[in-house]
Amino acid sequence: MKILITGGMGFIGSNFVRLLLAERPEWEIWNVDALTYAGNPENLADVAEAAEARGRYRFVRADIADEAAVQGLLDGGDFDALINFAAESHVDRSILSSAPFVRTNVVGTQILLDSARSAGVKRYVQVSTDEVYGDLGPDDAPFSETTPLAPSSPYSATKAAADHLVLAYHHTHRMDVVVTRCSNNYGPYQFPEKLIPLMIVNAITGKRLPVYGRGENVRDWIHVEDHCRGVLAALERGEPGEVYNFGGASERRNLDVVRAIIGSVGVGEERIEYVTDRPGHDRRYAIDFRRAEAELDWLPTRSFESGLADTVRWYLENREWWARVQDGAYRQSAEMIASWGSAGEPAGA
Repeated sequence: MKILITGGMGFIGSNFVRLLLAERPEWEIWNVDALTYAGNPENLADVAEAAEARGRYRFVRADIADEAAVQGLLDGGDFDALINFAAESHVDRSILSSAPFVRTNVVGTQILLDSARSAGVKRYVQVSTDEVYGDLGPDDAPFSETTPLAPSSPYSATKAAADHLVLAYHHTHRMDVVVTRCSNNYGPYQFPEKLIPLMIVNAITGKRLPVYGRGENVRDWIHVEDHCRGVLAALERGEPGEVYNFGGASERRNLDVVRAIIGSVGVGEERIEYVTDRPGHDRRYAIDFRRAEAELDWLPTRSFESGLADTVRWYLENREWWARVQDGAYRQSAEMIASWGSAGEPAGA
């Protein structure tokens, strides 16, 4: 197969690229990323050069909301599939300014759909989030694929709009599309603005650990490798026009997650600092993934305890990676790659 991955320099996208390089040796992978703040070429630095030399991997710097660049890339590309990981994804940033989220998550998805359809891309996979469902009470049943969408933040509203667009293209144009929705991811290469990497890095560096409210909000945590295997299963075996939920069966209060992290790092609870809660903070997420189990033969394989221990260990062993993110030095890698090729042109061409 020849596939195009958008957002492949981000946290989940880069882990997906790694999975394909390891387990689909006959596939040709094109990675498209705009290299915004969360796009880090160092996420793939140890595998990309060798894969490119073997003709298995290409990187293209392009913005999915740039119609000319996307259409130029897809026309004549003869791609079997497009998997859209590209997104603005941090809720706090969406509260401060929603415009970038509308541009990337909604307009970008529309441009990808139109371009993929006109270019004859055989399958389109939209990687979404459980946040489109809104939130749950303590005793509510987990989200299923038929739960009505009720997004609570500008971020989740734009992801819900994108999901509606994708499914509408199936209904109207009979386009072969699949939508996946997952719970909170964690694992290696996650940008340290999200809860788990932020707490790990702050614990290591002697900083306070800011917890919203009293830390009572509940999330279902899935290791990024399990999520990526779910997306791959949906790509290969999902039914056109269907939605598949992926969860980790690991509901935890935020405060309990933070306590587990500081226990692993070896610092005390006096480092926790309770801060003013986020506006509109969803109370609880939980995922029913029985459809994925029945139709895709998928189940999460990593327990939260083992996955978190591995993640803490990774951050302890890869201080240079997150230190370069924190001080902005990783942007030098992005600018170097940007100088190799223009939008729509493979880097190094």
